[in-house]
Amino acid sequence: MTHLRILQIVPSISLVYGGPSQMVLGLSAALAAEGMDVTILTTDTNGDVDQPPLQVPLDRPIVQNGYQVRYFRNAPFRRYKFSLGLLRWLSSHAHEFDLAHIHALFSPVSTLAAIVARIHNLPYVLRPLGTLDPADLKKKRWLKQLYAHAIEKHNLRKAAALHFTSPQEAAMAERFGITTQDWIIPLGVSLPAAVASPEVVLAPWQLPVSSRSLPEPPLVLFLSRIDRKKGLDLLIPALETLLAEGLSFHFVLAGANPQDRQYEHYIRDRLHTSPLAGCSTLTGFVAGGDQAIASTICRCVCLAVLLRKLWDCSG
Repeated sequence: MTHLRILQIVPSISLVYGGPSQMVLGLSAALAAEGMDVTILTTDTNGDVDQPPLQVPLDRPIVQNGYQVRYFRNAPFRRYKFSLGLLRWLSSHAHEFDLAHIHALFSPVSTLAAIVARIHNLPYVLRPLGTLDPADLKKKRWLKQLYAHAIEKHNLRKAAALHFTSPQEAAMAERFGITTQDWIIPLGVSLPAAVASPEVVLAPWQLPVSSRSLPEPPLVLFLSRIDRKKGLDLLIPALETLLAEGLSFHFVLAGANPQDRQYEHYIRDRLHTSPLAGCSTLTGFVAGGDQAIASTICRCVCLAVLLRKLWDCSG
């Protein structure tokens, strides 16, 4: 079996950016477990607002879970990720790898990484991360149109493939008139080896646990960043309607958004003044094993967001 040498190139893997960046860690670990030689190239950025950079060694290999991570200084911009050090390293070492998996479009470090890979004949796969969704392209429309036609369109044309996580995402993606090779690869989920008991996880939420270790009344769990595109403007009124119809449940909003504190505060205020106030808990950020146990003991996990599903997890 051939052991591929794979580069994962992503603007950031900080927790503040939520699942899309964290997926790279799980994917890298899974590839390493299959015998692949995986290196992540990323920056030390830790948010677009006022968070300090990640406190990590720069331009040094950090070994974890079978793969390496190399961080580079993000400068001079905070929001628009760019790292001359990362691009220089890629230019010097591209010949050592078989494939580059580049995450996110319309980000300078990713855009330029594709160009560097092409110069050095390194095949690359682009993962758009929803950036080709027509709704997303409407944001800063003229800037993105200029960016796409000047640079990103050629990156798409020369990519070995585009990595989408669902057929719906692929079907909706704007390709600017280019025919592409599409890979539909769903995101995997890594379950922690050991998690706390339901009682331990629920204790800070002050919710009772029945003899079956399930909360009563049933939990309805929102486990995600508190973001404008996550559909809370649809979910909260829907839950208010269910409550008015006499359905008994407890709503747990497990998430935060250090990138948009104004919207996070708006949602918190919205719940505090809602009929849901008496049957809601806002936990803040939930990570690791607590996420797993929360998803297991809830009766329903909900995301009212495009391309996502409402699924039952009671059994």
